[in-house]
Formats: sequence, C-alpha cells, structure tokens
Amino acid sequence: MKPIDGDYLKNKAEAKPNIKCLIQMKDITKVFHTGGMDFVALNNISIDFYAGEFVSVVGKSGSGKSTLANMITGIDHPTQGSVTIAGIPIHNLKESPMSIWRGKNLGIVFQFYQLLPTLSLLENVMLPMDFCNTYPQSDREPRARDLLDMVGLADFASKIPAAVSGGQQQTAAIARAMANDPPILIADEPTGNLDSKTAEAVFELFSNLVAKGKTVVMVTHDPGLAAKTDRVVHLHDGRLAQN
Repeated sequence: MKPIDGDYLKNKAEAKPNIKCLIQMKDITKVFHTGGMDFVALNNISIDFYAGEFVSVVGKSGSGKSTLANMITGIDHPTQGSVTIAGIPIHNLKESPMSIWRGKNLGIVFQFYQLLPTLSLLENVMLPMDFCNTYPQSDREPRARDLLDMVGLADFASKIPAAVSGGQQQTAAIARAMANDPPILIADEPTGNLDSKTAEAVFELFSNLVAKGKTVVMVTHDPGLAAKTDRVVHLHDGRLAQN
C-alpha cells in the first residue's frame, strides 16, 4: 500500500465545496506502552470528516481502526496531535466535561452492543437522556419509543437484551445512540457479530440517518458494506494508505 496525505481524502468536499468540515484530526500519533515496549497504533495521521458524510474505516486487525475511532469519541487521547470537532478541541477536555460533551454530541455504537442487561430496551434508550438531561422528563419515554419504532423494535420495548436477538440488540443500540439527537455517530464494527442479512439492515439504518443529515463514521471489516459508503479510509500499520 502507498502512504498518502489527508488531502487525498477530501474528494467529497472538493466535489461539494459547501460541505462543512466537522471533524479535524491533525498530526495524530498514538503510542501504547506495553510490557516495556512502545507500540505505535497511529502514526502522524491528518484527516477531516465532513457534515452529512458516511465514511467507512477499513484495514487489517491491528491497523489502528478502533484507535482512530477512540480518538474521535474521546475514549482515548492522542500521544500527540489534535482532534477538533465542531470547533471544540476535544483532546484537551478532562474526563468530566468530556463525558458531558460526548453525551450531547456523539452517538456510539459498539460491536458488542453494550446494553445494560437488567434494563429493558426502552430503559436502555432512555438512559442517555437521563444522563444528559437533554429532554424534559415527560418527553423521554415517548422519544425512546419513537426511536425504537424507527429501528423496528416498537413491539420489543419491554424486553431485556437477553430476550431478543443479536441483531435486535444492535438496532436497539443504534436507537440508544440517537437518544440525544447527536450530529455524529461513531460505529466500531457494528455488524461484526451479525449475519449478512441483519448487517445489511443495520447498514440501511445508518444510511437513513445520513440522509437525515447525520455524520456516520463506521469501522468495519466488511468490504462490501464499506464500498457502499461515501468514502473509504484505508489504514495500514497506523498510517493512511491507498490501495
């Protein structure tokens, strides 16, 4: 693979110059110190993501895909470099303000769903609203029910996660990610544990959200799904690369 700079990845913005740059990652390096050794997960990456864009991030295991996602969500911080989202330098935020900012601005979808097992699907979807206090108490349950209906789970609202399928848990996780109506969704291998038919249904949900103006960044091992997104970002040994 041939290393490239971030300008190569701006093709969509060049084609549509009115698109706003929403996420700016500049000179990002992430080094993990393990067992007395240094592992460079990301190596001097600069890349922009644009409002209303559906981007897939692909690469072999260990290429830095999840680490890149964690830089955007603030789950982890760069060793050097900056991450600016909608003008906010999130790499400088401490954990408490980061949690508040994340709850209002990002929806995160994980490979293993991360639903609380003792809560119903309805209660899981309401949880981010309770945490961030973004909606009046009286509005939270109706909104959660509307979101579950959006992902086809209206009839399963009272079920706990263990009582529904993996695909239904993942679509419930997407509803939860949308609870506070964030402008950005970050999905880390959201179809990794799903069969192909269910994976296509989950992908369709993301496409519908992009059509409504959301920005989706999806880490995936599935080249078929990646090819359907607006842009594919290739990572190789922690660097941006072009086939």
